[in-house]
Amino acid sequence: MELAYYSDYAVRLVNTEEPARGKDCLTSVEAIRDLFGVNASAARRATDADVTRFRSVRARLRSVFEAADGGDETLAVDLLNSLLLEFPVSPQISGHDHRDEDDRPLWHMHLADHPSNATAGYAAIAAMGLAFHLTAYGVDRLGLCQAAPCRNAYLDTSTNRSRRYCSDRCATRANVAAYRARKRLEADRSPSSGRTAETAQPSTASGER
Repeated sequence: MELAYYSDYAVRLVNTEEPARGKDCLTSVEAIRDLFGVNASAARRATDADVTRFRSVRARLRSVFEAADGGDETLAVDLLNSLLLEFPVSPQISGHDHRDEDDRPLWHMHLADHPSNATAGYAAIAAMGLAFHLTAYGVDRLGLCQAAPCRNAYLDTSTNRSRRYCSDRCATRANVAAYRARKRLEADRSPSSGRTAETAQPSTASGER
């Protein structure tokens, strides 16, 4: 498993909240455990106290995406470095997959955490994964959805750095909204142009006299 895979931990946590819509899915221990996905052993450490702690880490991770989306590369890195210092991890070789031909372990790097609580474990993995993604692909690959009012976080993995939306649904919604806006503008301009033409005609006739 590539270490950059863990960057998805950051995206999942940030997107549990939609500030512009007043939505927050991070309200229970069950919601926290869902964030861990297949990492069930780490999820079992979650308690009610982690809800508040997770929200604090979420706000800090969102700030990283906001700085990157706003073009402030240095701030994004500084914010992420502060998380890395506060929530360290230990790289570890893991081999839970096997090669087909000889059943030997398929070795890969894994992020091992030894935290005192679920928040520390999740934050460590999310911050390290995001750091690997940032250094491998660039700060401009961290974005916030441009389909207002969404603003969900995403990681741009497109070949030409063209991603602007968190999902196909938001991209479609934004394109439809832009199309309708163009149509409204064209409709508004048509009567205006007609009036201009009508007022210009008497002036021309007066000149001919």
